[in-house]
Amino acid sequence: MNEPGVEVLVDQETLARRVETGAVPAWVAAHFESFRDGLLGEHEGSPFPCYFGIESVREGAPLYTCCSSMTDPAALFTLGENILEYLAVYEDHAPQASLVTFFEPPERPLSEADYHEALWHILQVLHAHDPEPWPADIPTDPDDEYWEFCFGGEPMFPTCRAPFYDTYRSRYCPIGLEITFQPRTLFEGITADTAAGQHAREVIQSRLEDYDGVCPHADLGDWGVDGDREWPQYLLREDETQAPDTCPIRISRTHPKGPVLIGDT
Repeated sequence: MNEPGVEVLVDQETLARRVETGAVPAWVAAHFESFRDGLLGEHEGSPFPCYFGIESVREGAPLYTCCSSMTDPAALFTLGENILEYLAVYEDHAPQASLVTFFEPPERPLSEADYHEALWHILQVLHAHDPEPWPADIPTDPDDEYWEFCFGGEPMFPTCRAPFYDTYRSRYCPIGLEITFQPRTLFEGITADTAAGQHAREVIQSRLEDYDGVCPHADLGDWGVDGDREWPQYLLREDETQAPDTCPIRISRTHPKGPVLIGDT
């Protein structure tokens, strides 16, 4: 961790120092400043809805990595290696250490549909080259309330910010795609089946309404709750005509992964 370079795993203090000294490309600095200011600042007088995220950034808990492409196999393989390194160290780093991933912005503006396609391509490549088998207790069908993306043997919640958001400002990033990977262990004690989790959801949804100026997105839900689905929450749809109706990823328990999955990457 904290090795020289851009596509490496770094802690918040190291990344902030590299941004301040100009040791990273301009797009990395812009991403970091957008992320930090988004969580610690306000939108029209309202603080960022997720107070867990605010506290995490204030305490310097997140780890960070950058990816130079949303499509280049070499860049995505390196991202996979950085996620594996993160999984090996995050529990010792901080109790709420999520992995924030900044992607180099595209050369041309992309549509919402383009970003949905990019996200699921990234996750499909990661899955196809996952060195660990899919966890036995996680379904392979995304249309299951207990399904969620897994990598390195760890179930996780990858939540995104992107440039196309206008209504849902809490998901807006003006630079490019941003994915925050949060292992399921970070949610222990605050899931929907706990009093603390129910209270947290009520508070966050109230703050979401204040921040975004609209009712919380219809796709927001809780893992394991009947009727809720995890995958639409990763990159919330702003325009339903540009978002997939069914989850585009294909999951296999076969390990190592079969040639069909790998060949499609």
